[in-house]
Amino acid sequence: MTAPTVPVFVGVAELEKWLHDSPEQIRLLEIRYDQKGTGGDGDSAGHLPGAVIVDLATELSRTDAAPTDGRRPLPHPADLQRSARRWGLRKDSTVVVYDTRSGLSAARAWWVLRWAGLSRVSILEGGLQAWSAAGHPLTTDEPDVAPGDVELGSGGMPELDADAAAALAESGLLVDARDAAAYRDGHIPGARNVPSQGVLSVDGTLGDRDEVRAHYGVTTADAPVPGLSCGGGVAGAFAVAALAHTGVTAPLYVGSFSAWSADPERPVATGAEPGTTEESR
Repeated sequence: MTAPTVPVFVGVAELEKWLHDSPEQIRLLEIRYDQKGTGGDGDSAGHLPGAVIVDLATELSRTDAAPTDGRRPLPHPADLQRSARRWGLRKDSTVVVYDTRSGLSAARAWWVLRWAGLSRVSILEGGLQAWSAAGHPLTTDEPDVAPGDVELGSGGMPELDADAAAALAESGLLVDARDAAAYRDGHIPGARNVPSQGVLSVDGTLGDRDEVRAHYGVTTADAPVPGLSCGGGVAGAFAVAALAHTGVTAPLYVGSFSAWSADPERPVATGAEPGTTEESR
């Protein structure tokens, strides 16, 4: 029997209850965007007790791909499985991922692990800051983690390739989840700019479900579902997670603009929004 899924986002109080009730089942992963400390995280005052540090660039992506695969191409399933077992993930684990940059890196981990076949993965809403703000301790101790036995594959989440992304962009249904400045510097022609951080409050928590759906233009039950993209599959993964929180399943263009722009045959638009003052190559 397949284990039931868990919420896309879990709050601090609920996580505390999970850890109290089933401590051996919960695996905590702190996702670092850049272990060297650039890009918004790196070393902090500590991590949640028991959390394993995971590097987004080398463990949730692969480094042997062509530029046209994007800046953050998906890891090989066998490599990801080896990493996940080193993190202590078991077949019955409930995995909670978090970060220190408003959930974007954690959402990449959530997406990759769901793509690899895990159903019990949640993002800690508000991340490390929310945990600390609730008065819970941090530690710099490295956890003693027994090797896991998880089995991972691929294909568990809907994806877009460049042609599918282009088709959605042409119909106005491709969302670029980067901030406005990155979008202006270059984007897929026709993509709409809907920054992921627009659904977050100042404490890093989500608005209500109706607000999230409205942010991405999914305002009715029969509204068409957009595809998500960004620069390299991080902010876009957060948008997928935010929509999944509302019950909407959206596909991700994993390669996103970093893959698109590496292909000289693909046109690139600049400027604020399609149809305004853009230049194309």
